Amino acid sequence: MAEIVIPSPDTFVMSDDWSDLRKFRDLPEIDHDRLLRYRAERLREQMRKADVAALVIVNPISLRYAVDYSTYALFQSRIPTTYLFMGQEGPTVIHGAYAEGLPLINRAAPARHISFFDAADNLADNARLLADDLVAYLDEIGSDSRRVAIEYVNPSVTQACLQRGLEVVDGIALSEKARIIKSPDEIACIKWAISVAEHGIAKMKEALRPGVTELQLWGLLNYTNLANRGEWHDGRMLASGDRINPWLQEASQRVIQSGDLVGFDTDMVGPFGYFCDVSRTFHCGPDKPTVRQKQIYRMAYDEIQHNLALVRPGLGFREFQDLAFPIPEECQENAYPCILHGVGMCDEYPKIDPTHRGANPYDGVLEAGMVVTIESYMGPKGERDGVKLEEQVLVTEDGFELLSSYPMEPDLLD
Repeated sequence: MAEIVIPSPDTFVMSDDWSDLRKFRDLPEIDHDRLLRYRAERLREQMRKADVAALVIVNPISLRYAVDYSTYALFQSRIPTTYLFMGQEGPTVIHGAYAEGLPLINRAAPARHISFFDAADNLADNARLLADDLVAYLDEIGSDSRRVAIEYVNPSVTQACLQRGLEVVDGIALSEKARIIKSPDEIACIKWAISVAEHGIAKMKEALRPGVTELQLWGLLNYTNLANRGEWHDGRMLASGDRINPWLQEASQRVIQSGDLVGFDTDMVGPFGYFCDVSRTFHCGPDKPTVRQKQIYRMAYDEIQHNLALVRPGLGFREFQDLAFPIPEECQENAYPCILHGVGMCDEYPKIDPTHRGANPYDGVLEAGMVVTIESYMGPKGERDGVKLEEQVLVTEDGFELLSSYPMEPDLLD
């Protein structure tokens, strides 16, 4: 076995002069107080529309949106230890683990254990205590209404609230709808997250050569995100060679070879908690791209360009679906699950399916202030190669603004 040589720290982290994007461009000017006030008012607007007196927030993305709480977000997503009571008016109360300094939180209180990790078979008892707390909160804010919205929770919480005379509706519908329209400060956050991701993408492209593994490439993007106070990636969507078709295979220790296509999707919760969702497909030299690789790349590129040109406020989701690029029959089975979806702090409403999979499950309209991504994956069934591309755009009053800017591959487009 070969001797393992561990390089000294000054050969990598201590000599890292590239990962911090602030060395190359200024942070955007963001009024964080205004940003938080906008997001809180968006939530309260949805509460008024749904005629609910209080909203119980559990989802970590919603906690970040509501009060900028971001502690242990991935842990919170499966073992909720913290939740928030927010009313149309009155104090906002956080229950559970809390670090001081978040301006929109008026008071902290103990949390009832509502995960099996903390409560085991005491879940029902703890749910009744939470319901008591919620009734007391409604009394505190002086609400005669007993209609409340609660995000994802155990059935025991809903049952306990019903037993206490509360009417319960789905809170996730309120918090998701609140996030649809982005403020200028949010757009600035999203642009910075995209810039950080594209900074990492450039380093991935620089490091791409035969002998590098998929996970080594992916690690560069992840490292860049963390170095810029980003959060996490929803997946490790990078695949190469014979693993790129079909899509949705996460990065492995496969060694990339000359001639391979290498596709990836950032799926990145970046700085300030905002999402970059951009996809590109590279070609690994020194072998030249094949004619077929160029053909597949062109199909994906043409789909992106065609569907980008459709984006405008007032266009219905089903109308967009009908007008969208016709995916070639040979690529339909492996096509991406959607052709457009919303994005903000994560993948968000709306979602538009490709037409060959039937009518879109719901309708609606594109609105100015939405941020969406245009998706394409072309992977002919039974073939080795496939191409993943995706652009992130802001819907404007007169069309769209392209937010992502990393270039496409000229060697695959000639």
